[in-house]
Amino acid sequence: MAFDGSAIKALLDNAVSKGAVHGIAAVVVDRSGTLFHHAVGEAGPHAMFRNASMTKAVATTAALQFVEKGLLSLDATVESILPEFGQLQVLEGFDGDTPRLRPPASKATVRQLMTHSAGLGYFFLSEKLSRYHELTGEPQPLTGLKRSLLMPLVNDPGTTWEYGTNTDWLGLVVEKLSGQSLGDYLKQHVYGPLDMNDSTFEPTAEQRSRLVRVMQRQADGTLKPSRLDLPPTSEWDAAGHGSYGTAQDYGRFLRAWLNDGAGVLEPATARMALQDHLAPIKVPTFLKSAMPELTNDVSAPPVPQSWGLGFHLTLDNVPGMRSKGTADWSGVFNTYYWIDREKGIAAVLMTQLLPFFDMPVVHTLIGFENAVYRQVGAAVPAA
Repeated sequence: MAFDGSAIKALLDNAVSKGAVHGIAAVVVDRSGTLFHHAVGEAGPHAMFRNASMTKAVATTAALQFVEKGLLSLDATVESILPEFGQLQVLEGFDGDTPRLRPPASKATVRQLMTHSAGLGYFFLSEKLSRYHELTGEPQPLTGLKRSLLMPLVNDPGTTWEYGTNTDWLGLVVEKLSGQSLGDYLKQHVYGPLDMNDSTFEPTAEQRSRLVRVMQRQADGTLKPSRLDLPPTSEWDAAGHGSYGTAQDYGRFLRAWLNDGAGVLEPATARMALQDHLAPIKVPTFLKSAMPELTNDVSAPPVPQSWGLGFHLTLDNVPGMRSKGTADWSGVFNTYYWIDREKGIAAVLMTQLLPFFDMPVVHTLIGFENAVYRQVGAAVPAA
């Protein structure tokens, strides 16, 4: 595929020169290899990034390896593998300042962990959970304390899509089944086979020297160093948010999924994972922030959407942009990716900036996606 990236390069250069971001990197891949890579500003050519929630797709890929080997059932209850999950109660509300807890009406399954419908929440999106942490002093996941995973559910399993610590628990499932830490398992079965040689939960001093710093958008639009970051150490390899890597590494992961899991999964498994596994539950079109310093409110584009196993799905064509069935997600430090198997194109855009869903970055992302598809349209003859 002939791919002229000059328009994308100009877009990214402009985002840095006008102060919208301090550093940004992008990679575009097709099924054969890398079509485009550009890094500018504080993001050098081999810059390391906090993947944050982009860790989720990689950890889910590991769990799917156990599914295809027949060692893990999607409909197994989580507590049948991790008995401690069975201790979790549902936070129904509060009597004054006392949390009101009750047993869940059903048992969460592995599939529900993969689709964010197991009842778990995040402190920065759930007012209820945020208040629970405030009243009890219990740690939240960004402390690096494993106890943070034992917080109550915010919904009954199987009733609602709620973004939360689901994938962290899925990572613990992988550790239980493999007898390895998640990082060690991924190194052997995902990172290694895909040559993702900079991807890790524990960056070396050399890798940390390449790590782009986190900046915080101020009210006047300027950027200042952020006080928020991933913890320097963690008691567990956090499958929901804890990995680091380069944009090139993530491009290799996206290419594997463009190629129906080549190198890490059987084609039937990859295709099955990218079906709608959430219906009839709907993904909300609006997520209200409970911590504006970490994330803005998030509005979904007006396109039908759902959730596969580990991936958000767009269920209709977006004119001039992604195709029906495209998988995507993002990370809290304003990193974004998509995998369009119909058009055979995938891309990742990475910066390190808070809060999430930063409008200057979102506008850059939209411009980036439009520019990619203009090139793909020019490079792929009409049928």
